[in-house]
Amino acid sequence: MNEIVDQIAARVGIPAEVAEKALGMMLGFLQREAADGPVAKMIDAIPGASDLVAKYNGEGETGGGGLLGSIMGALGGAGGVMALGQQLMSEGLGMGEITTLAKETIAIAEQNAGKEVVDEVVASVPGLSQFV
Repeated sequence: MNEIVDQIAARVGIPAEVAEKALGMMLGFLQREAADGPVAKMIDAIPGASDLVAKYNGEGETGGGGLLGSIMGALGGAGGVMALGQQLMSEGLGMGEITTLAKETIAIAEQNAGKEVVDEVVASVPGLSQFV
């Protein structure tokens, strides 16, 4: 997983520890929001991904998550994605970095799990396709 984190850190232009946490938050979000079967296949296929999800499940209360994020998610649309964006911003990431992080995460997932599985994951999360 260190190799994947280092690759993301370099491409996004952020420190490795921030990349690790952000990747874990993003994968945790996908695990919660995406269709169970495809997301489980995807996370299992990425070396070390389950450990990152367990460590940084993306549910930190310091950002835009918590009650507001839950309400936005319950309202449908891109609420869940927006709440994740707020959490990542609370970690110091800007919109450009978050977009690059999302694209890199999807690229790594495709390398490990295959494009079909990742396409199913992305399609099952409302609003996600516009960011990746």
